[in-house]
Amino acid sequence: MRFDQHTVVLLVRPDDAPDLPQDALDRLQDAHLAHQAGLVEQGAVLAAGPFLGGDDERIRGIAVLSVDPQMARELYANDPAVRAGRLQAQVLSWMVPEGNVRFEQVPVPRSMLEAATGD
Repeated sequence: MRFDQHTVVLLVRPDDAPDLPQDALDRLQDAHLAHQAGLVEQGAVLAAGPFLGGDDERIRGIAVLSVDPQMARELYANDPAVRAGRLQAQVLSWMVPEGNVRFEQVPVPRSMLEAATGD
């Protein structure tokens, strides 16, 4: 059997994440979304999104990438939320039977306002 290999990044809230005022958190979230959208536009990110209501609230989101794990580490080291210490990127390789998972190119939000309005 043949397999496709993807790189998965789990975005995790560290125990020692800095507390920030809400306006700073909002700006940081917008910067994170803009960074992620840029990675989608570059073709590095195939799919990404937040987790809601999980068993482990520290696990905040996931991204599936088309690049190797080392490049994924480099890309997410530049994520504003990672640089600010609000998120950590845990990188894994994911293997699935060839053709089992397909990704469509769809627009992603560059800000919370864009996500809320659907524009």
